[in-house]
Parts: sequence; C-alpha cells; structure tokens
Amino acid sequence: MAHAYTPGLKVSSRTYIRKTRRLPLPGEVLVKQGDVVKGNAVVARTAVPGNVQTVNVAGLLGVPAEDVPSLMVKIVGDPVQRGEVIARSRGLFGLLKSEVRAPVSGTVESVSAVTGQVILREPAQAVEVDAYIDGVVDEVIAGEGVVVMNEVSLVQGIFGIGGETRGVLKRVADSPDEVVSAAKIDAEYRDKVLIAGSLVSYEAIEQAVRVGARAVVGGGIEDETLRRFLGYDIGVAITGSEQKGLTVVVTEGFGKMKMAKRSFELLASLEGKMASVNGATQIRAGVIRPEVIVPCVDAGGEQKPSIAEGGLAVGMAVRIIREPYFGMIGRVSALPVELVKIETEALVRVLEVELESGERVVLPRANVEIIEE
Repeated sequence: MAHAYTPGLKVSSRTYIRKTRRLPLPGEVLVKQGDVVKGNAVVARTAVPGNVQTVNVAGLLGVPAEDVPSLMVKIVGDPVQRGEVIARSRGLFGLLKSEVRAPVSGTVESVSAVTGQVILREPAQAVEVDAYIDGVVDEVIAGEGVVVMNEVSLVQGIFGIGGETRGVLKRVADSPDEVVSAAKIDAEYRDKVLIAGSLVSYEAIEQAVRVGARAVVGGGIEDETLRRFLGYDIGVAITGSEQKGLTVVVTEGFGKMKMAKRSFELLASLEGKMASVNGATQIRAGVIRPEVIVPCVDAGGEQKPSIAEGGLAVGMAVRIIREPYFGMIGRVSALPVELVKIETEALVRVLEVELESGERVVLPRANVEIIEE
C-alpha cells in the first residue's frame, strides 16, 4: 500500500531527545561519555585561524623585493602589535630612514623576496560549543563534539528567528488567544523566555529587546512585523543566524493565530523552569523546527524508543496546514483507503479530521501535520 508521509510537529510533556553538538573545525572535546552537563557548560573547543593581512613592504620602502628580508625588524613567527615597526630602510648615510608599521596585531607568517610582501596573520579566534540542554553526554565524537541526551518537555514551532538561547520561562499572556501589549513587558522579564498568546507584535518584540528578554514564544506573527524588526524581507533559506538580541518562536503560523491549547498549557505548566530555545527554521530538505526544550530530570535515564515518524492513526492530534482550515487543531477520526479526486483533479489519499469545534472535515493527508503527544 502506498504511504503518504505526514510531517510531525512535537508537543510533548515527556520525550527523549539527543542533541549533537559539533565544532566547525577539529578541536578538543572537554567532557567524556557519561558526564552530566548543564546547558551552558562548554563541551568542546577549537580555534579558527585569524584573517591574513598583506603588507607591500617593498613598495612602502621603495626598495627592490629581494632586499625586503634583510630590512625586516620582525622575522617569521614573531608576534607584532598594531602600529609596531616591522621593517625599516637603511636610509642615506644612516639618516632619513623609512619605516613600515603593522596595520594589525598578530604574527608574521611569511616574508617574500620575490614579491616584496609580508603576510601578517591576526590572532586565532576561540570557538566554543556548549551543551545547549541539561543532560548526559551519551556519545563523544572524537575531536569534533558530543551528543547530549535527556528526557525533556518539548514544544516545536512552525517558524522562528534567532539562534540558541537559554532563560527561565515566564508567562506574559493570561490565555492562548491574548495579544500581549508592550506595556505588560517590563524589567521583571530580563533574561526570561516569554510565553505570549495569539500574536507577537512588533511593539512587544521591541520592548522585549529593550528589557533584555532572551526569547518570545507566541502563536502567530505578521510578515510586516518581521520586516520591520529585521530590516529586510526574510527568505526561504534557513533562519537562526539573525543577530537582533532576541529569539522568536511562532507555534501556529503567520497572522493573529491562537496558540494551540495544548502548547500553551504545557508551557504555562513549566513556568519558572530553565528552557533552551532555538529559532532556527528550515522548511526544505532536512526540516529544522524552532523549539522550546525544558529538561524533565537533572540527567537522562534509559533511552526510550521514539515515536515513529510519518504514520497516521485514528485518534492522533493534527494541525491543518492549508486553507480553508489553516491553523486549526483536531483529531483524526477516519482514514479512508480509497483515493479521492480533489479540485486539481489529482487522486490523493485523504483523512477525516474532527476539529475542536466538533465539525468533521475531509482533507488530503498532505494538508495536515502530526502533533506528537
């Protein structure tokens, strides 16, 4: 029988996850398998080589290229400070000497008698990778990183911006359909992850940045809000690299959309706990979901089997991701085997969904995504 893949959006009070924390270049792993780590603990470290600066010493001193090595005050391997003399001409009768000073701090990497140029390399930049979530080091990837595992509460979103951050969950909205005003966000929310309601407004985002909040999690957001906040139209490539001082996670979609009751109640029940949040989103191959993660326990236990992906079953919670029922939540009430012709005249597999209002609708299976419980 043909199988229709249905993407899953996880909203779970208890599930096991494994997070791979990998360096961009080979380096040093600082923990070992079985270690218990906090989310802000550095688990691996490396150094990225600094930028190079080319200095045309021959041209600056007005000498032939082959004379440059003998005029160097600094030799290959020597450290230099910005503004320090690295080469000096002999001058006329020891007078009227010309000097070349380093444009940057770093190290003399090479001196060429062919081109008359000197290459300076700026200091290496340290790169550290933290654990991101509290948990146990389940696997060590030699010279590259680790895999951290734990049992957590997990809420995945539809869309997000901003990278990884951590903060204590704090509820701002009183209900999942409330539009939080900027006036409700004050200094109390500094370093917090804010649980909003149906719409993350531009004013609320700007106020969250001003008070120093770490992240905002809400039901929906307007495209114009993103454009004003970021200063440009966001594309379809992966998000998460935005440097705006705030991570935003949207659980339902674009526009004023009530946060799913289950998501809101789960987040509200976790208020006061430390959360790891990531707004990175990718909707093409290799789907990446924005997420809010809260550890259930201090350390991971025996790993449980994960929920099988892609399989629909009667009783499963789903979210509709196409009009005219976009954003609505319901449960699968029937899974007909027969193919059905839709408006485009294509024959597709369908399902029947009972909405929260009690209404039952028939949709193509590709028009829903599973809410994993």
